[in-house]
Amino acid sequence: MLKLLATLALVATSFGLGFYLGQRPVGTLQHTVSDLQRSITNLSRNVYDTTKDVERNLRKRQALLDSKSRLVQAKAELFEKNFGEATKQLSEATEMLENATQGAKQDETTSALKSLAGKFREVRLELSMGKTVSIKKLTEIQREIDQQLNQ
Repeated sequence: MLKLLATLALVATSFGLGFYLGQRPVGTLQHTVSDLQRSITNLSRNVYDTTKDVERNLRKRQALLDSKSRLVQAKAELFEKNFGEATKQLSEATEMLENATQGAKQDETTSALKSLAGKFREVRLELSMGKTVSIKKLTEIQREIDQQLNQ
């Protein structure tokens, strides 16, 4: 009697699984797996792009902060009439901004950083030629850096 019940249960289970698999073809499962694979690929690509953008923005902000620090130091050196050290500080600030823009895609912030680097170069050139540079000009550059940091 137990063998008969086990055989009937096995036949009923086989019939049920066969009916279920017949209703859901194997191709549906393959499509589901391929859709899942595509969505995971897209998600990983988006995460990678977002991470790269965050890294770029962090590098630009760090360059702005470092160049602002050098600018403030250059202003202090100008107050003390130490033109050689002020020129050195401006040169380092220019180098930091240029390094931040190297290899970056051309966008609004990159062009602003290049513009700031050009202003630093201009002031450094004036100092190296022996011309006097007003503190007001350096303060304007500092305001531009602050504007870039607040964006």
